[in-house]
Amino acid sequence: MGQEKRYPEKRDIRAIVILLATQGMIHLGEIADPLQGRKTVQIEGARFYIDLLAELKRKTQGNLQEDDFAFIGDTLENLQNIIGKKEKDGHD
Repeated sequence: MGQEKRYPEKRDIRAIVILLATQGMIHLGEIADPLQGRKTVQIEGARFYIDLLAELKRKTQGNLQEDDFAFIGDTLENLQNIIGKKEKDGHD
């Protein structure tokens, strides 16, 4: 039998943040691209997902539980730190 896909039980704001952050991490070369099977750095693609997270944070301000809003902020800050280091190292 084929392997069954498993999805998270909770479908909440954190699942959306993790989905966007994972794509950002793939484009930053921190996680191997599952389609290519290797790590590659694509700053423009990473910036797209970071910008989406920033927009999500902006649009949800005042509408989330404090811990959920902090989760978005912490995730966004981590991605921004990584992209800053990649750009400093000369990745375009």
